[in-house]
Amino acid sequence: MRFIGILEHIRREAALVVTESDQPDQWAERIVTASQPLLAAAARPTVTISAPMDSDVEALQEGLERIRELLASPSADMNHDLLNLIGAIRGYAEMLHEDIALLHPALKETLPAVLSAVNSTQVTLELPAAEGSPLSITEAPGVILAVDDMPENRELISRLLSRAGHTVISAESGEEALELLETRGVDVMLLDLMMPGIGGAEVLRRMKEHDSLRATPVIMISGRQDMDQIIACIQAGADDYLLKPFNPVLLQARISAGIERKRWHDREEDYRHQLERNERFIRQTFGRYLSDDIVEQLLEAPEGLELGGDLREVTIMMSDICGFTSLAEHLPPPQVVSLLNGYFEKMTGIIFDYEGTIDEFLGDAILAVFGAPKRQNNDPERAVRCALAMREAMAIVNAANEAAGLPALQHRIALNTGSVIAGNIGSEQRAKYGCVGHAMNVTSRIEGQTDNDEILISDATCQALPEGIFDLGEPRELVVKGIEDHILAYPVLGLKS
Repeated sequence: MRFIGILEHIRREAALVVTESDQPDQWAERIVTASQPLLAAAARPTVTISAPMDSDVEALQEGLERIRELLASPSADMNHDLLNLIGAIRGYAEMLHEDIALLHPALKETLPAVLSAVNSTQVTLELPAAEGSPLSITEAPGVILAVDDMPENRELISRLLSRAGHTVISAESGEEALELLETRGVDVMLLDLMMPGIGGAEVLRRMKEHDSLRATPVIMISGRQDMDQIIACIQAGADDYLLKPFNPVLLQARISAGIERKRWHDREEDYRHQLERNERFIRQTFGRYLSDDIVEQLLEAPEGLELGGDLREVTIMMSDICGFTSLAEHLPPPQVVSLLNGYFEKMTGIIFDYEGTIDEFLGDAILAVFGAPKRQNNDPERAVRCALAMREAMAIVNAANEAAGLPALQHRIALNTGSVIAGNIGSEQRAKYGCVGHAMNVTSRIEGQTDNDEILISDATCQALPEGIFDLGEPRELVVKGIEDHILAYPVLGLKS
């Protein structure tokens, strides 16, 4: 719908610019004739023109001289060039009209004839202006890149848009425009279609293929009333298309719309980068304790990162290194750290492989849970399989220790299944994901009575396991401090063959 609307507007605008009976050369001749009294008045020694009006009058003189040269020596692109020059003359004449109260009386009398000649063929759209001024100071100024091979057009656009509060940079070729885009932030580009070297259509194509330039709004400006070319530019990604000579107020309106689109895009990019930073932070923070799929779940449901928790059944694992206190007393600190890092790295990887969550490292102990924050039907079974894999991996850990001149290690693992409160625990300033509850204490007590290289599971975990998978030893009753009832526990011997 937007594409069709732009084309309809361009068709109407094209129909208003030049009629078949009134071609650009005839229009230009009328402007040259109508401008003679103004130029003659400006040339009088008694007429003083102050800045910036002196440069506007000088630009008018230069534009009219270029028109005379084109009319005297027509070229293949004469109509295009004439429309460029007429647009420039119109712009400077309208800027002089803005400052008409400051003009010399002789210029005041002759300027209306120039404006009348400029508008004699083009139908001027009645657009709102502030206190009679074609361009008012915009509330949202931007950086505008004007690309045109004709210096008078670049100067005119720069003057017009600077008065409206914009920062204008210019380029005289497509090559220079692409170089500027690599180093300057631009809100809107005004792009001439016909230029030597890289033309406007090619510049547009390259911009839309460039990730960082694709979102920059592009308004094509051309004297060519070629509907096929206009359609091609819009399809290639141009946001709008203005025919020369353009209406300054219409140009400002379209630039404002382009700046607004660019601002929204930039805000969206900022939000996206912020989300990516937050995601990286979450991955870095939780990735040390949770498996990748659990981190993904937290990212998909960010409400899970709020303080608080919920009641759920989990299987808790606690493992530690046997006799570690004695080892630490007889080894230098660097070797103690090396022992722990090698052990933790191997065991953490296995826990993640079985989709467990590491609740905490407690000295030489690992506290992990299966079933939080992601619950599955086979949490107890995965926990036991994980414990068996950890026990088998001790051979690899000790081989690496031997190669490094470090002592061999033994560890023990306890498992218990029960209800806990799982969630983010702490304060707004500092929090961690963890579990609390009586079942955690029971696991710790079982682990305290587990033998070296033994896996001991509670009766609750045993009851939650499917039958016929694991080979269990004889049950034994544990009497532990702080818990009145005896705890029934089973050693896990391995998988049944």
